[in-house]
Amino acid sequence: MIIVRITMNVLPEKQKEVMQTLLSMIEPDGKEKGCLSHDLFCDIRDTQVFSLIEEWETRDALDNHMQSDRFSALLGTKSLLVKPYEIKIHTVSHSEGMEAIKTARGKCR
Repeated sequence: MIIVRITMNVLPEKQKEVMQTLLSMIEPDGKEKGCLSHDLFCDIRDTQVFSLIEEWETRDALDNHMQSDRFSALLGTKSLLVKPYEIKIHTVSHSEGMEAIKTARGKCR
């Protein structure tokens, strides 16, 4: 699994424009092949900072997404930002759930 985090610090007067672009990326009808999820978050301390978190099945699926018009629209928001966006791509080889917490805490429920 591939996890992408895109963080954007938006100019106050451009918040609505950026929000519309980000929402267009996560709407259900916009889901692309290989996309496991898209989620949008707003920083609770600074409402001008947004984070888009995407999960992809494979690197090929992510690469196709990064070549899409939808991703180009996101990159086109750079003039609406206080500073350049930060993009981090993480490759996950293993994931665990609640059972790992129960094991670590020595409790089975």
